[in-house]
Amino acid sequence: MRLSIERKPVKVYPDMKRVIARFFFNGDERARQVIGRVMRLAPEEVFSIISPILQEYSKRHRNITKVLNRHCDKLQFLFPELGFDFENLQPYQKLLLGSYFTHEYSIESAAFFNPSIVEDPDQSELEVGEKRIIISFRAVGEGHISSIVFRRALLDKGANLVVLPVGNYIDEAEIVRSAVYDKKVFFKSAFATQINPQILKSVERELGENFDFSVLRKLVMDAQELQPDIALKREYEKVLWLADAHYDLAFSLDTDISDRVLFPISEFERKGIEDARFVRFTEEDGKLAYYATYTAYDGSAIMPKLIKTRDFYNFRVMPLYGAGAHNKNLALFPRKINGKFAMMARIDGWSNYIMFSDNINVWENPVRIQEPKTPWEFTQIGNCGSPIETEHGWLVITHGVGPMRRYCLGSSLLSLDDPAVEIGHLSEPLLIPNKEEREGYVPNVLYSCGSIIHNGKLVIPYGLSDYSSSFATVDVAALLHKLLDKSAAV
Repeated sequence: MRLSIERKPVKVYPDMKRVIARFFFNGDERARQVIGRVMRLAPEEVFSIISPILQEYSKRHRNITKVLNRHCDKLQFLFPELGFDFENLQPYQKLLLGSYFTHEYSIESAAFFNPSIVEDPDQSELEVGEKRIIISFRAVGEGHISSIVFRRALLDKGANLVVLPVGNYIDEAEIVRSAVYDKKVFFKSAFATQINPQILKSVERELGENFDFSVLRKLVMDAQELQPDIALKREYEKVLWLADAHYDLAFSLDTDISDRVLFPISEFERKGIEDARFVRFTEEDGKLAYYATYTAYDGSAIMPKLIKTRDFYNFRVMPLYGAGAHNKNLALFPRKINGKFAMMARIDGWSNYIMFSDNINVWENPVRIQEPKTPWEFTQIGNCGSPIETEHGWLVITHGVGPMRRYCLGSSLLSLDDPAVEIGHLSEPLLIPNKEEREGYVPNVLYSCGSIIHNGKLVIPYGLSDYSSSFATVDVAALLHKLLDKSAAV
C-alpha cells in the first residue's frame, strides 16, 4: 500500500506579464545604421520620440532610464568609426539610442516549474509553529530560455502554505567580475578540453598562479590581435568563456525576493539555467550559507555550476570541476560529513552516485549507491534535491522514470554516518501524476528540486508536467517507518 499524501490546493502558474528589459543587438552593421539615423535627428525630434517611451515603460520597469543608459553604453565601441563623439551625447540622445537596443523579455511566459524550498533567513514576527520560506523556480520564456526566480511563502502550524504576492517589477542583477582564479583549478575544467590545446597552453604560460578577469581579458585580447587565423581567434574567445563561468551578482536592496531573477549571463548558459537545487548549508563554525547546484546549457552541451549566497541579494556563481561534475542532478548535502563536503550526482544519466570532497568546487571519485530497482523507475532514478537530515538517516526524495516516460516521486534513506549506504528504499512511488497533473508542456512528469520538513510534515514542491507547480505533504514519521520497514522497502 502506498503512503497517504496530501496534495495542497495551491498552484503557481507562469505569468507572461513578468518582463525584464534586455539588451537587444542584431550585429555591428545594423547597429551602425541605427546609430547614424538617431544621430541625424534634431533635438526636438529626439525628445518627442523618447518622452512617451519613458512615460509608458516607467510603469513596467523600476528604473527604465538606468537600463537605457546602460544599453547605450554598450554601443560606445562603434562611435569612433562613425565619427561621433560618445562623450558629447545629450541625455535624451543616450536614452533614445538605448531604447533601440532594448527589448522586453517575458521570463515565465512558457512555464514555471521544478521548485525547491529553503528556510528564509528572516524568521522575524512569526507566530509559534509558522515558518517563512523561499521557493526557487525554473522559469521558461521565449526560445525556451530558463532562468531562476523566487517567491516568498509562509507555512502555518499544519504545514499549509500561502505563496505571497509578487512585486511590481523584475530586476536583473549587476554583474561584478571580481573573482580571483586559481590557475590549476581554472584549467582543469571539463570545458577546457574543448579548446585548442596549443592556445590553452600559450595562455596558461603567461598567467600567474592566481589572476583576475581583467588580467586574463587583456592577455586574450592582445593575443587575438596578433592572431591572423579566424578559427584560432575563436579559440582565444573560448578561454574568456571559461572565465565567464565565474561571476558575482548583486541586487538592489530595494527589491523584493520576487523581483530578482537569475538570468543566463555567461556563454555556457546562454540557452538556460536549469533545475536549481537550493540547500541551507551549516558551516563548521555554525554560520549559515545557501548553496544551489544547477545545470548551465549553451544549446548543445551542459555544465554543472554552483551558486552561493547568504542573503539572496548577493550571489557568487562558480563552475564545478572533476570526474563527478558531469551530467545533471547534482545535490549538495546540508553540512559536511566526517569533515568533507558531500554531493549526490547522476553522472551516467540513470543512477544515483555520491561523492566527497575537501573542495566544494572539485568533485572526483563518484561511487554509485542507487540504481533502478522497481518497474516505475526502471528507465532512470535521480535525486529531487538535497538530502534532508533526520534522526534515522538522510532522507532523499527521488524521481523515477518508468513506462511511457512517466516521472513519479519516490524516497530512500541513507545512513547518517555513511551516506554511501542505503538503508531504505520505497518499493512504490510517493507521488504519481494524476489526470489533472499529467497534461502540460511535457506530459506525465512530476519533478521536484528540494523539499523541507516542517512540524512533522515533509513539504514537497513539485512541477506539473513542466508547466506549473504545486505542493504536497506527507507525514515524516510514517514515511520513515515505511522506509525502515523491510517488508515495505526494496
